[in-house]
Amino acid sequence: MRTVYVNGEFVPENEAKISIFDRGLLFSDAVYEVTAMLDGKLVDNDGHLARLERSLSELDMKSPVTNEQLITLQHQLAEKNNLVEGFIYLQVSRGAEDRDFNYGEDLQPSLIMFTQARSIIDTPKAKTGIKVKTVEDIRWQRRDIKTTMLLAQSLAKKQAIRQGFDDAWMVEDGVVTEGSSNNAYIITHNDEIYTRPASNKILNGITRRAVNKLAEQNNLKVIEETFSVEQAKQAKEAFATSASYFVMPVVEIDKHRINNGKPGELTTQLRNLYISMAKS
Repeated sequence: MRTVYVNGEFVPENEAKISIFDRGLLFSDAVYEVTAMLDGKLVDNDGHLARLERSLSELDMKSPVTNEQLITLQHQLAEKNNLVEGFIYLQVSRGAEDRDFNYGEDLQPSLIMFTQARSIIDTPKAKTGIKVKTVEDIRWQRRDIKTTMLLAQSLAKKQAIRQGFDDAWMVEDGVVTEGSSNNAYIITHNDEIYTRPASNKILNGITRRAVNKLAEQNNLKVIEETFSVEQAKQAKEAFATSASYFVMPVVEIDKHRINNGKPGELTTQLRNLYISMAKS
């Protein structure tokens, strides 16, 4: 049984409690971050905490703790759960009060955290690649804020899995926005790496930023432009990035095979570069 953190206390998961009036529960009025852990080290954590600060600011929400306190809590939680490889999830909601769309100005924010032990490096999908299905993107227009409003993404992923795929890529106005919980990339036959530019249309992934930087440091050309589903199907390679995926090869889009259905050379190179950085 895991130990979790709820509003100032470490408790067994079956004893964790939060108010039924918490606005995260009633309105999805909450933001979150997921940080990977490898060999006991938090990966890209500074980036995740910086994005958390931005998400809170965009929603005019206060943080219940400082970043320094949050880092201490993350390490304490990992230690209590003997977490070596996996993830630490944290969520900040605006707080609890009787249900009202017009929220109070002085609510005390709520903070919950838990760990998930999981193999990231040796996941079988990294060796075989994943198959994605394209679905209509029906989300709101502030996707750059990492909120807990994830129903559209959850439905997209479930629709894809029920039809024999591994994940979903969402499409709006004919172009790919992003994956259900990751950023989407293609590599052209000229070895140019395309990914949608950061805007309110996508979540600017922390792993995305790191991969873009690693690519440029290794003389790989990254172009931040939109690409269509058809361009994706004609690509030399495709992949997705996230804190849970790192760099994940995409070998099939809507049953159209990419790179003969195998992880591509540049995708594998980028995955190895990112893992090396994460372990350093």
